[in-house]
Amino acid sequence: MKKIIYYLLLLLISKNSLIAQCDGRYQIEIFNSVNVTTVNYSDVYNDNFHIMDIYTPEGDTEVNRPLILYMHGGSYYGGNKTMTDCVDFCETMAKKGYVTASLNYRLANIISFLTSNATQYETVLKSVADVKSAIRYFRKDFDNGNNYGIDPNTIFVGGYSAGAVTAIHLAYIDEVNDLPTSPINVQNIVNNIGGLHGIEGDAGNYGYPSNVSGVISIAGGINNIDWIDEFDEPLVSIQGTSDLTVNYNCGPGLNNPLVLTLCGSGEMHPKADMVGLINDKLIFNGENHSWPAYGNSNTKFIQATSFITDFLYPLLPCHDITYLNNNQNTVKKTILKISDLFGKETNLTYNKPLFFLYSDGSVEHKIIFK
Repeated sequence: MKKIIYYLLLLLISKNSLIAQCDGRYQIEIFNSVNVTTVNYSDVYNDNFHIMDIYTPEGDTEVNRPLILYMHGGSYYGGNKTMTDCVDFCETMAKKGYVTASLNYRLANIISFLTSNATQYETVLKSVADVKSAIRYFRKDFDNGNNYGIDPNTIFVGGYSAGAVTAIHLAYIDEVNDLPTSPINVQNIVNNIGGLHGIEGDAGNYGYPSNVSGVISIAGGINNIDWIDEFDEPLVSIQGTSDLTVNYNCGPGLNNPLVLTLCGSGEMHPKADMVGLINDKLIFNGENHSWPAYGNSNTKFIQATSFITDFLYPLLPCHDITYLNNNQNTVKKTILKISDLFGKETNLTYNKPLFFLYSDGSVEHKIIFK
């Protein structure tokens, strides 16, 4: 039966060919080494909380590269940009052709954080403000010489543990009114942080947008699952089912009843599926929270980075499709989703029948031969 379907699809394949423009980048390590530059990314704060390491592939001549900002874990009262997972992830992805950045962000006093829900909200929202400032830093730099050779329209955010929590809330809290006013008035907290800039925060580089193209969550979660809606950015997450630090389902952060609730992969992805958000997950049965901290010395971390690579690849603008319509006019459209014969979302593969869903709502059946 599968062979019959396969040959039927052959008959349906468009005569127009897919033009791959990624040229082998962004899938495997094509560079041997990286350059690392440390900068202060805020034009408001000049301290250790507002520095980042920027990784670029050594010898690369491309000037239109996707960017990934990666944030460290540490429960919002510890950690920094040089932790093992940060360095290993940023180096690996930079060797594949990305520009990556490992960020420091504001942290809280451990006692204040663990004893006050208001401080917990404030700390997360300050970290979001910091990362938004870093996103704007790169877009501002693009307008002033593009020193890092990025594509300002293709920026992803992610991280491990608290870093992933920051990335998720940056993307999925869309406006101040999304936030609760009771039992804690979180809207007042974010307005106190951002002032006139509100949800954009207080860390500067204003005049540039802070929107992103997708979210990478390694053992991260969200405080309110309803913040995920159909207009949000694609989500890829990796987590262990026995994670209680950031609960795989829903539970208090750090498995501490004094800490705000976080809902992990077990709840985020059903919600993403329900609203039609592009998403995928890699789940490690029985695994706890600490495995990513060891970076590439843990095979699960290598597997996670590979999974993230495969998820991001079809989202890159080098997958814009150029084709000729019946009037021979050149048209451009972007792949939103690739599915196999049975409707399961998949990555771009060769020599197999695939369904391509495009940004204009059209669907094409293709086999890409290699």
